[in-house]
Amino acid sequence: MNKKRAIIILAGAAVLLAAGMSVTVTRQNEYKLIRQFGKVQRVIDKPGISLKIPFVESTATLPKQTLLYDLAPSDVITRDKKTMITDSYVIWKISDPLKFAQTLNSSIENGESRINTAIYNATKNAISSMSQDEVITSRDGELSELVMKAVDQNMAQYGVSIMLFETKQLDLPDDNKEAVYERMISERDNIAATYTAEGSSEAKVIRNTTDKEVAIQISDARKQAEILEAEGEQEYMKILAEAYGEEGRTEFYSFVRSLDALKNSMKGENKTVILSADSPIAQIFQGAETEQSVLGE
Repeated sequence: MNKKRAIIILAGAAVLLAAGMSVTVTRQNEYKLIRQFGKVQRVIDKPGISLKIPFVESTATLPKQTLLYDLAPSDVITRDKKTMITDSYVIWKISDPLKFAQTLNSSIENGESRINTAIYNATKNAISSMSQDEVITSRDGELSELVMKAVDQNMAQYGVSIMLFETKQLDLPDDNKEAVYERMISERDNIAATYTAEGSSEAKVIRNTTDKEVAIQISDARKQAEILEAEGEQEYMKILAEAYGEEGRTEFYSFVRSLDALKNSMKGENKTVILSADSPIAQIFQGAETEQSVLGE
């Protein structure tokens, strides 16, 4: 009985072991590779529980999420034979786990090594086609596009997709950094001086044009004012001629004007007016005295 019970327990344990070895669990952020005698038979890319043949099939796990690879700083040469130091990183993921397993033996280290080589070669080729000034001014823009295009095509054969390439630092060696920056500052100062000179010249042209237009407008305004003044004087004389056209009115007008002139000359204190006998004003007063004498007679 004891022997029979032991056999039953062993058989049950074997069944449980076989059942446990026939089940594999795939999580949300991973791929499961089902291998048979070392060869990948199938890939499980959806989360859940799957079955495999115990003792015949084995499993391997690959990450499904995006991965970060930080490259070591390296020296590259520009088109004008200047040395630059580039320090960058890559965000990547396994897009084809079967191809990744077949070409890189399911090794993340092998994948990063391939990425490192591809990034370095692409960066070197891109920077070698640009001058040092172009590299410094482009930074992550044009350079990143060139590197991404080359690397993504290259890494597709390994089942790897490059999500992002960024340059953390793209700098000059310490021994010639200061000289290059001073030269670039000088060039930018020259460009700024050129723009300033062109702006000053354009401003002068605008000011001269504006002054000329203002002078023309002022001249036209004065001319129009003179015309209006002349027309007003003409209308004034016309009105006076109509008002004092008769002889009696003319004498009265002359009398009033003479009195106004005398009044203006007598402003202030201690004023004495000396008139000659033939003065219009004196003649007015003389005429008034003669009229009074006649009236008295």
